[in-house]
Amino acid sequence: MDAVTRFEGLATGYDAARPTPPRELTGLLCQLVGVTTPDVVDLGAGTGLSTMIWSGVAGSVTAVEPGADMRSVLAARIAADPVFSVVGAPAEATGLPDGCADIVTASQAMHWFDPARVIPEIARLLRPGGVFAAIDCDFPPTITADVDAAYLEFENRLVESQIEHDVVPRKADKPGHLGRLEASGLFRHTKEICLHGRDFGDVGRVVTLANSMGGTGALFAAGVTADELGLTALREVAARDLAEPAEFWWSYRVRLAVR
Repeated sequence: MDAVTRFEGLATGYDAARPTPPRELTGLLCQLVGVTTPDVVDLGAGTGLSTMIWSGVAGSVTAVEPGADMRSVLAARIAADPVFSVVGAPAEATGLPDGCADIVTASQAMHWFDPARVIPEIARLLRPGGVFAAIDCDFPPTITADVDAAYLEFENRLVESQIEHDVVPRKADKPGHLGRLEASGLFRHTKEICLHGRDFGDVGRVVTLANSMGGTGALFAAGVTADELGLTALREVAARDLAEPAEFWWSYRVRLAVR
């Protein structure tokens, strides 16, 4: 099952539960590229959570998203702003012109792409001096010790069940992004940095976040139950610890490559 299929039908929950990347990221990337109103391409844009941080900053933003479900939410989100446009294409073959972007981003998406094909495509899209950012947040957010532990138990069961039911996704390892970008020889500078974000959520958001993982839907379709995945236990722990909405603390790892 490919990445597009795994996330089909999950757009609404994905959009409600996933975080928006830190707004400070736009200032960092503009500083690196030396352009105050850059042209931006957002690969694997999903529902537009990562795309919209460029509102009021970028000169133009092209969101590239192959999934029809995700793209429908994305298109509605950007409809009122002429700076934004949507392309229904894979990140490895966007169909966009050479040198059309000062900045290319991929938020929670780079691991789903074919590195051998997408890295040259990123380099092709970037102008000289342009910058690419692979943005990944760590799951789960830090909330309480018990919620964190229950979420990690769910993730462990998710991995084990995907192996058992032969629905293991094909994806690249996130820590390897930087090395692959450097090894390509297409960028003159690479670096990894860390950022942090903060928002709020409740027990419903914790459960919706878990259900937004592509593997969860695939396993439900295979007959695996919420109890078997640890989702029931996660809900119970979150309900106990989050009687009121609490702060969700997100950690981000950003792999940068300058053309």
